[in-house]
Amino acid sequence: MCRCIFLSVLMFLLIGGCNGGKSSLTDAELERQTITQKIELVEAAGGLVMMVGGETLSSDEIIDSRTQLNEMFISPTEYYRPIAQANELEQFKERARGQIEEILMDKISIMLLYQQAKRQAGGNVEEGLEKAAQNEYRKFVLNFGGDQAKADEALRQKQMDQKSFMEQQKKSILIEWYRASKMPVNRPVTYRELVDCYDRMKDEYFTRVARITFRLIDIQPAKLQVTDPNQDRQHLAEQRVRELLARIESGEDFGELAKQYSHGDWRTFGGLWRPVQPESLAEPYDILAVVAEKMRVGQVAGPIMAEGHVFILKLEEKQSAGYEPFEKVQELVEEKIMFDRRKEVLDKLNDRIKKEAKLSRTDEFVDFCLEKIYRISNAGDGISGGASRDRAITTK
Repeated sequence: MCRCIFLSVLMFLLIGGCNGGKSSLTDAELERQTITQKIELVEAAGGLVMMVGGETLSSDEIIDSRTQLNEMFISPTEYYRPIAQANELEQFKERARGQIEEILMDKISIMLLYQQAKRQAGGNVEEGLEKAAQNEYRKFVLNFGGDQAKADEALRQKQMDQKSFMEQQKKSILIEWYRASKMPVNRPVTYRELVDCYDRMKDEYFTRVARITFRLIDIQPAKLQVTDPNQDRQHLAEQRVRELLARIESGEDFGELAKQYSHGDWRTFGGLWRPVQPESLAEPYDILAVVAEKMRVGQVAGPIMAEGHVFILKLEEKQSAGYEPFEKVQELVEEKIMFDRRKEVLDKLNDRIKKEAKLSRTDEFVDFCLEKIYRISNAGDGISGGASRDRAITTK
């Protein structure tokens, strides 16, 4: 969805929807800017609603909205029903208040952001937003193989239809554009900034473990076939290894020899082991880590003696423990710096929005929502529908 919004924002800008807006703000300008909107609690038919800059926020939009609660995507009414049924009203309020307050603040913040975005974009944005939202709806239908009936059914399950889906997309697109317009001018990233950021990141992101990759011819004396039971199998194994070393030195392929002569598990792969950390090698293969530490990539070593084995080792790759070099990850570090710059601006914007939202009289509305959830949860099937539920709660 984020990618879809991003593409839609680009489309929106390309069709000229917001040519009149500023492209960026300095930190000082951002701090001075206000987003003052009238936020008040008013009585409506059957209950209380919040008015945010002329837009209505009902209690149903709080208690029936599907949100993430304790790793579940569920409405507060569904989530808190067992708690409401198991507690007295005041105990229930105490347990659920924080989450309802958070949901309310998020809703008000989004409404304030959208209203500010509309003001900044000016009056000539509707056509561009409509085209971008239609494009998002087409993409949504394509997720169902182009079957519009299935797509609309999926929307109905989310208590939405095509119109409400497109309205939601318009708001998301305009809010993303507004946030993007607050980004600072991309001043160059200095070398000092890059190095400092790399030093802060390297322990978490750029640590590399020691690792070796090798081919192995594993001659196991016990598996050698002998014609004379008195022959020394260990001696035969060492003799076999010396012969193979001579053939490798003369230019024969190590992998092909491993396929023919090795007794190891990886012989069908030419004796090639997957990359391993040296300390993870168990007996009798741990001796290979000791030998590999002294070898150069491409070098062959043998015979290497271990209990029940005589090895020939070819080192394919070796990586020492440490950090990815700065030059290799410089682009990632620069991306992190730019991300942090953008995040700082957005955090300031979001903090200011939330502070303004908290200036409103929300305690009474939160109480109203909590009482509503409590009554619904304990009323059985006697009450249904948003309007009926509102009438079931007495206005304070």
